[in-house]
Amino acid sequence: MDPIRVLVVDDSVVVRKIVTDVLSSDPAIEVVGTAVNGKLALTKLDTLKPDLVTMDIEMPEMDGIEAVRAIRARRNRVPIVMFSTLTERGASATLDALSSGANDYVTKPANVGSVAQSMESVRQQLIPKIKALTGRPTGLGAAPARPAAAPVAARPPAPRSAPHKAPAVLVIGSSTGGPEALAKVLPALPATLPVPVLLVQHMPPVFTRQFAQRLDRLSALRVVEAVDGTPLQPGTVHLAPGDHHLTVRGTGRGATTMLSQGPPENFCRPAVDPLFRSAVTAYDGAVLAVVLTGMGSDGRNGAGVIRDAGGTVVVQDQATSVVWGMPGAVASAGLADEVLPLDRVAEAVTRHLARALPPQPAHLTLATGARR
Repeated sequence: MDPIRVLVVDDSVVVRKIVTDVLSSDPAIEVVGTAVNGKLALTKLDTLKPDLVTMDIEMPEMDGIEAVRAIRARRNRVPIVMFSTLTERGASATLDALSSGANDYVTKPANVGSVAQSMESVRQQLIPKIKALTGRPTGLGAAPARPAAAPVAARPPAPRSAPHKAPAVLVIGSSTGGPEALAKVLPALPATLPVPVLLVQHMPPVFTRQFAQRLDRLSALRVVEAVDGTPLQPGTVHLAPGDHHLTVRGTGRGATTMLSQGPPENFCRPAVDPLFRSAVTAYDGAVLAVVLTGMGSDGRNGAGVIRDAGGTVVVQDQATSVVWGMPGAVASAGLADEVLPLDRVAEAVTRHLARALPPQPAHLTLATGARR
């Protein structure tokens, strides 16, 4: 198999050197060129024909966001991974880049003590994403990415071991490609949604706060970054904050959010599986789950718990996913009630929630807490 051809775009000599050295150390990757700004990167795209581009955001002459827009204006679908700083400004710019057509992002090493530590940080973040976005095995359980993947048949849903229940809560999980997928799904849901919503998007701190604000502006629903101990009400979306698991806790007064910094699951914190499991406990299985585009298999085990308890699972299909890892893991395990293109997910959610009961199930008064 030919190596993955990568173009590295960054105005910093040090960063270019770190990224180039890290990528060149992997036999599956070849750095075919570098560029110091977006304008130069555009001139090199046609001659180098990279399989993927890493793109800095703040650069002279043409910054990363402008470059992404220019590349997409050419109808060039080469995967682009943004290099971002872990700051308010960096988070906002990264979300702008994603909405302009970038596929994913990594954060630049910050507060690390050595070049070796910086290189390891880049290696752990960047290489799995490059391989996932170009259809190569990542070692993290990700299914092939759309650009190079052959269609993968989803297994028919496994027989249910519990009666099908009308949902009293909506839980959503996503990762790579998730920000743009969510920016399409959530605005298509009505403000009168009869259940609360809890959402895990694999994202670092600072980014989740900015992302919640963006989704809130786009949606009729109220979208907030989750705060520990908040009562769950219909029509409000609680987004897991970076570096915290978001789960549901049943109390005598109803269900509330619960945040923790327990061990990562599926290499992630926040992770989807703890949310899914806890929703089953707090709502006695009356759960509607949606799994959107993303690397890895986070959400697969939780989806099994949901279906075993009588809940419903909807996943995004391969053709519309940036990476069919998470939804593909659920579908290939026979745990998806429906496998749908992105533009049909909101309709399916609305349809399933038409059966929803008022979210005040009697069992909530008996719930003692959710599993972490």
